[in-house]
Amino acid sequence: MRLPGSKSMTARALVLGALSLGASTLRSPLRARDTELMAAGLRAMGCHVSTVDDNLWLLRPRPLGGPARVDVGAAGSVLRFLPPVAGLADGAVTFDGDERSRGRPMAPLIGALRSLGARVDYGTRLPLTVHGIGRVAGGAVTIDASASSQLVSGLLLAAPEFDRGVTVRHSGPPVPRAPHLRMTVQMLRAAGAGIDDSRPDVWVVEPGRLNGRAWDIEPDLLGAAPFLAVALVTGGTVTVAGWPPRSSVQPGGRLLDLMRQMGGAPTLTRQGLVMRGTGTVHGLTADLTDVAELAPVLAALAAVADSPSHLHGMAHLSAHETDRIAALVTGLTQLGADVTKDHDGLRIRPRPLRGTTFATHGDHRLAHAAAVVGLAVDGIRLDDVTCTAKTLPEFPRLWSTMVDGTGAFGGQD
Repeated sequence: MRLPGSKSMTARALVLGALSLGASTLRSPLRARDTELMAAGLRAMGCHVSTVDDNLWLLRPRPLGGPARVDVGAAGSVLRFLPPVAGLADGAVTFDGDERSRGRPMAPLIGALRSLGARVDYGTRLPLTVHGIGRVAGGAVTIDASASSQLVSGLLLAAPEFDRGVTVRHSGPPVPRAPHLRMTVQMLRAAGAGIDDSRPDVWVVEPGRLNGRAWDIEPDLLGAAPFLAVALVTGGTVTVAGWPPRSSVQPGGRLLDLMRQMGGAPTLTRQGLVMRGTGTVHGLTADLTDVAELAPVLAALAAVADSPSHLHGMAHLSAHETDRIAALVTGLTQLGADVTKDHDGLRIRPRPLRGTTFATHGDHRLAHAAAVVGLAVDGIRLDDVTCTAKTLPEFPRLWSTMVDGTGAFGGQD
């Protein structure tokens, strides 16, 4: 199979392209709900973004302005990446979104923007309005980004356009999803930014102009998790074409290591990444701080494993699209698994499972988890599979083609 492009790389390339001198292109981007909202938000502020060609998107930067309204939907990347950009616009830009977005932590980012010279109207939840004057002073700011690495990435992506650049210091518990911060730094450098991340929890971005460029978007490696899990559960073989080399900016190596510990045998070949399974899944003890988005699929595998699992380092998942930890406890328990929540994760003791309806809570990652369990347990029904359009609209077709060759998901079954 061949996966669509990385959501994280697509989102960052869109923002960098909007702030660059000259045109930028995105080859093999991800067309999904989140990335379309990002493109629409940049258009609302005046950037030319053409997504007519599915395989090649074009950005031509223009002066950013308002008044404008940006719908963030349920996309954390839009919610946290575009307000700093809006500070560079000439005019007011208002952000609103789904009910789930209104509960996401934003206070650290809002406080940082105000300290850097932006005027922001915000209470305790959306909507928020950034009153841009065409420039942001910039400077040094301290932020607690323990809720999401996106709080730092949002500041860094816009920072080259700030008058004095920015120095961001994180103070608090460890920043989750650190590989995504490294992706932000690497893509900024690729666009010509001067950035120093040599000190732990400190990022210094120099003021300067970014360069438009051609971005080749890698396949979404985290999005490969449910498909690679097919091999482990069934004892089959899955090949993902176009898997990037070890120099990838995505945390693909960590995914493969976790799958290996659970019984998979990954091999990188000329055809792509080949994952082989034995049909026996092993329990796993792992700190998922850097890759917590994998937790739902790993929890699904743990529920059908041959020994207990402990997945931890994922307390911040309570503030994602839904409270993923609570949803996994409820959903897997209803299937018959013995699941308990501890201070920052889950303990899962496998037991015989039964078919029932799995509540996805409109969360794409929970839908992926339910599909994985459905490989091993008859009668699993998802209450909503359309939520996968958030990051992978083709999921139902890709899954059904892989499992039975039909390309039809069969309703929600």
